[in-house]
Amino acid sequence: MGYNKKTYALGSKRSVIREIFEYSKTRAAEIGAENVYDFSLGNPSVPAPAEVNDAIRELLDTQSSVLLHGYTSAQGDAGVRRAISDSIKSRFGIENITPNHIYMTCGAAASLSICLKAVIEEGEGDECIAFAPFFTEYRVFVENAGAKLVISQPKAKSFQIDMADFESRITPRTKAVIVNSPNNPSGVVYTEQTIISLCDILRKKSEEYGHVIYLIADEPYRELVYSGVTVPYLMSYYKNTLVCYSYSKSLSLPGERIGYIAVCPDMDGCEDIYLSVCGAGRALGYVCAPSLFQQVIARCIDAKVNIEIYKENRDLLYDSLTSYGYECVKPDGAFYLFVKALEDDAYRFCERAKAHEILVVPCDDFGVSGYVRIAYCTDKQRVLSALPAFKALAEEYKI
Repeated sequence: MGYNKKTYALGSKRSVIREIFEYSKTRAAEIGAENVYDFSLGNPSVPAPAEVNDAIRELLDTQSSVLLHGYTSAQGDAGVRRAISDSIKSRFGIENITPNHIYMTCGAAASLSICLKAVIEEGEGDECIAFAPFFTEYRVFVENAGAKLVISQPKAKSFQIDMADFESRITPRTKAVIVNSPNNPSGVVYTEQTIISLCDILRKKSEEYGHVIYLIADEPYRELVYSGVTVPYLMSYYKNTLVCYSYSKSLSLPGERIGYIAVCPDMDGCEDIYLSVCGAGRALGYVCAPSLFQQVIARCIDAKVNIEIYKENRDLLYDSLTSYGYECVKPDGAFYLFVKALEDDAYRFCERAKAHEILVVPCDDFGVSGYVRIAYCTDKQRVLSALPAFKALAEEYKI
C-alpha cells in the first residue's frame, strides 16, 4: 500500500499516556467523571495568571488584526523575541544574547523537533543521548530527525544522572544530549554539581572526538519548583547549548502551543546553528508561531502560575502514599509523582489500579521499568477522593 509505514505506526498506536487519557474519557462517560481518578495527562489544572487574560483583552481591544492574526517573520515577531532575550539577559546573566538568538515555536515539541533537525545529519549514524526516565516522545523526535536514541540509566533512588553510565554511552557518533530538568516523569531537579559534571564530560568528549556535542535543554517545567530549589540554566555552564522553552506549564497554556528556542550566543558557529534552526523550522512547517500568543507572551514575560496548588497536591499524595507503603521519589519540581509499582510489572499494576478507577501511567516507555507516573496537576478534591482507592490497592498487595 502506498503510505509511510513509519508514520502509520505512530498514528495507529497512541502514546501510552494518550491511551490512558482516552480510556478515562470513556470511563467518565460511563460512571461519571467524579468517580474516575485520572492522573494520566500533564494537563495543568491551575488557571493561567490574570495577566494573560488581561493581555488578551487589551490586545483585542487596541491592536490591529494584522498584528494579532497575520503572519509574523518566520522566526517570530522581532519585538517579542527582544522581550524574551532581554528576560534571559536579566534573569540568567547571558549578556550578549539578542533577538537574533531566539526562534519562536509552537511549544516544546516543536522546539525539540527543530533543534534535533538542525544538528542531526541524517544518514550519518548520529546518536542522541537522553537520561532515563525521559518523556516518551523523545524517541519519536530523535528518530524522525534521523538519529538513534541512546538511553543513560540514572542513579538508583535519587534519579540524578549516573556520570559513569553517561560517559560510557558517549561515542564518536554522539551528536546531542537532551537534559530535561525539572524532569518528566520523576519531578527530579538535577543539582548544580550534576550539571557541572555533565558539562565537564561533554567538553572532554567533544575535544576527544573533534566535534561539538550539543546540549539540548528541554525546559517546560523550569518555573515549577518548590521550596526555593534552583534550576541551573545550562547556557551558563556549557556554551554549545540550545534551550527549548514552552509556556504550556509556566502560564498554563498547553493548548495555545507557544514557546521558543534560544541559541547560546557563545556557541561554536552560533550564527550557522541559528540559521540551521530557521531552516529546520521551515522544513518541518513550523514557521510563524501563533501571532496572538506571541504578543501575549511579550506582555506576560514575568508572569507565573500559582504553584502552591501543585505543592499542596504533591505533599498530600507523597505523604499519604508513603504511609500506605508505596515507595516514591519526592519531586522538587514539575507536577508528577514517580512511584514504584507494587509488583515488577508496571503494566499489570496499572491494570489492577483500574479496578479501583485509578488511572496512572506505566513508565517502561519512559526508560525505567517497574515505576508509574502520577500527574497531580489536578484539583485537590480528586486527590482527596482517590486516596482511599490508593490505600485499598496497597492493601491488596499485602494479602
